[in-house]
Amino acid sequence: MFTGIIQAVGEITPIKTSSGDIKIDINAEQLDLSNVKIGDSIAINGVCLTVTSLSETHFKADISKETLNVTTGLDQKGQVNLEKALRLDDRLGGHLVSGHVDGVGQVVQFDPVNDCWLLAIQLPHAISKYIARKGSICVNGVSLTVNTIEKDVFTINIIPHTLEKTILGTLQVGSQVNLEIDQIARYVDRMQQWETES
Repeated sequence: MFTGIIQAVGEITPIKTSSGDIKIDINAEQLDLSNVKIGDSIAINGVCLTVTSLSETHFKADISKETLNVTTGLDQKGQVNLEKALRLDDRLGGHLVSGHVDGVGQVVQFDPVNDCWLLAIQLPHAISKYIARKGSICVNGVSLTVNTIEKDVFTINIIPHTLEKTILGTLQVGSQVNLEIDQIARYVDRMQQWETES
């Protein structure tokens, strides 16, 4: 479980491919790994992965073909958002995030507005119904508040602090992003389905 509050920016390097699965090495020198052990979970661009190898500044993780099929940005070298798993005594500064990506969106607008930036993302139609104005959404692991939602496009405002502390500032029109909907919406939908099945 995570909060969507990014703790550091790291750099990912795919290091091995086997039957469609890959291993990755993460340079995480900006992230405190002193309390991390093998088997722990770390969210990489919003994707929950298991630490399989660890040093003072790096860790490795395995990614299955299935995970690669439903996410973006894990099979190529580049900067990534990092967050260690939530502990029971941590502050919940964002919202509850599972690290299970619901879909891949595409940036359709990213423009400065006063001191902030307006980010518009087109998302898969199948998950549009879960997005609500003033609701929460996770974009590449970052907990954000939805400003507007119209058809399959939602907008959010990005403040300067978020641009500075995450990789969202590197986005441009056409960029793909990992999206996770709010968990409450997922459970409400399942309860409604159950009612019709009963």
